[in-house]
Formats: sequence, structure tokens, C-alpha cells
Amino acid sequence: MPGEELARVSHYFEAAHFCANQRVAIVGANNSAVDAALQCYRAGAKVEMIIRGDAIGERVKYWVRPEIINRIADGSITAHYQSHLKEIHEDHLLISKENETKKLAIDYVLVMIGYRPDYDFLKQAGVTFENDPMQTPKYNPETLETEVEGLFLAGVVLGGLKTNAWFIDNSRDHGLKICDTIQKRA
Repeated sequence: MPGEELARVSHYFEAAHFCANQRVAIVGANNSAVDAALQCYRAGAKVEMIIRGDAIGERVKYWVRPEIINRIADGSITAHYQSHLKEIHEDHLLISKENETKKLAIDYVLVMIGYRPDYDFLKQAGVTFENDPMQTPKYNPETLETEVEGLFLAGVVLGGLKTNAWFIDNSRDHGLKICDTIQKRA
């Protein structure tokens, strides 16, 4: 994508306070994009979402989805549905919708179009996978340890390509499980 290499473009969301009082374009409509949009909005950013489809993703966490829909409905967050990002420039981006190009003034772009585990890294570490199309890593659900002794997994990576299975909200105990297992072995 032209402009994707610019310093003001990120594929990872780290903290909303960097976006305060800025015009932020968020590309995507699922969990990562919605979480980033809401956090940036709460930090005082002017948020514009670039959404390929005609709605917020159905897989968005059920307790978050109503809030993003309400923020869009009340105009707090602008959603550009059925739109595609074409180019990113220093002070604006170009989106297309139904053969029409629109220019949006922006300060920062967050491309939140999905997470994919680093399978090469996992395989090099010796992690094996279930025989399923979701490429789910094999691990003990009680300890979160893989078949490689002492190698634990936590969070979204446990779901393989089913990235909507684990969130911060439902994996808070992963660290405790791992620490408990290590402590019992000491």
C-alpha cells in the first residue's frame, strides 16, 4: 500500500494516549480495530474507521459491540462503510467507496486488520499443532504448557487462526496458571 511505510502508520496498537487530540484513522471492523477505536476516542482522538463491509464485525466481543455501534450512531466516531484504503500520505489518506475517492485529513493511521500467530517461530521452538484447519497449537489446558517441556503459551495464540477465541478478558488467568506450574516444579 502506498504510504504504509510512513512512521505515522502502525499495524500494532500500543497505547491510546499517543492519539490524544489527533485525527486517527483506524482500518478494520473487528476486535482489534474496535478496541483501538474506543480507546482512542476515550483518550480524546477524532476517530474515523475505514470499514470494508457494511457493519461492525459480527465477531466483535458481545459486551463491546453495542458501545462501538452507539458511538458511531451518535457521531462520536465516524465510520466509512464499504470503503477501501487506497493511499496514505503525510497529512491525509485516500479511501474509495463505489468508484468515488475521498480524502481524509489524518495524523495517525492504525491498520487493525487482524492478527496471525508467528507459526514459523512456534515451529522452530518445537510447538506441534492439532490436525485442524485452524492451526491450533497443542498444549495442556490445565498448565498451558506445550509438548516442549518448559514452553508455555498464553493468550490469543492458543486459538491458532481462531483469533476471536481468546481475549485479554478471558485469558487473564493464563499467567497465573503458568506461574503456578513453574512454582510447583521448583
